Amino acid sequence: MEFTRLGRSGLSVSRLCLGTMNFGAEVDEQDSFPILDRALDAGINFLDTANTYGGRLGVGATEEIVGRWLARDRGRRDELVVATKVYGRMSTAVGDGGLSARHIRKACEDSLRRLQTDRIDLYQMHHIDRAVPVDEVWEALELLLSQGKIIYCGSSNFAGWHIARAQEAAGKRNRLGLVSEQSLYNLVERSLEREVIPAAEYYGLSIIPWSPLHGGLLGGMLAEGGSRRMGGRSANTLPGVRPQLERYEAFCEKLGEPPAVVALAWLLSRPQVAAPIVGPRTLGQLEGALTAVDVKLDEAALSELDEIFPGHLTAPEDYAF
Repeated sequence: MEFTRLGRSGLSVSRLCLGTMNFGAEVDEQDSFPILDRALDAGINFLDTANTYGGRLGVGATEEIVGRWLARDRGRRDELVVATKVYGRMSTAVGDGGLSARHIRKACEDSLRRLQTDRIDLYQMHHIDRAVPVDEVWEALELLLSQGKIIYCGSSNFAGWHIARAQEAAGKRNRLGLVSEQSLYNLVERSLEREVIPAAEYYGLSIIPWSPLHGGLLGGMLAEGGSRRMGGRSANTLPGVRPQLERYEAFCEKLGEPPAVVALAWLLSRPQVAAPIVGPRTLGQLEGALTAVDVKLDEAALSELDEIFPGHLTAPEDYAF
């Protein structure tokens, strides 16, 4: 496994991040533990979850599964960078969601309890809350930082100007601010390249891509004859990109690498990317993802991928003179 620094911080994370959103929702607890064990054995030290994950088991269930896995061996906690999120609605109670200072403090305490840990290494705002002043958000996070309950702060699904506003406010408060931005980024969806990635680069944030296979679309769906489960993002996108996918899968076959591995290797080649989030439902899917770290795409391969899935220039040159 390879490692990199997260943003301009001193925190070292593995080049792949294990996403746990499927745990409890689609993967039973007894099947989740071997995936977590194997990820740790393979050198993955970066785990991502969120307080709202849990699917059919309800919000908080995924954190509880991760917490019970951590509790099986207390020594492993110090090996890991555990990331979770705050913002989503946790109940029907008034104020039990968003980024108010009250909710941030309560959500953090609840996540610590479910995860059975004394600190969260990376606490991420899951979405922008337009109703809450940025100084209120930082005041709440600063208290958690001073108490040692969180160590680093990150954002997720922020626009470029949201990152700028957050970092400028943090700077005025003499704080490090954000170290990462977790966003939708893959070969099919490259909108981040206009403004989010330039903002992240300027302010010293790493990008943590979620849905690196765009809901399975980049995982070899056509070659499998449609046998790969399709829904949501992949189903909505497929009609418009089928010709590109045909070229992509032919390219991967010529390269001699599985499409899912190439999609991850491409993200790993992007300078601002720290660690794509892989969310395996099986050990086999995890084993496949692990090989991506060793696949290095040369300039010719990267150029061909740009031809198949064109990217974006930094704004405003992407759409203006």
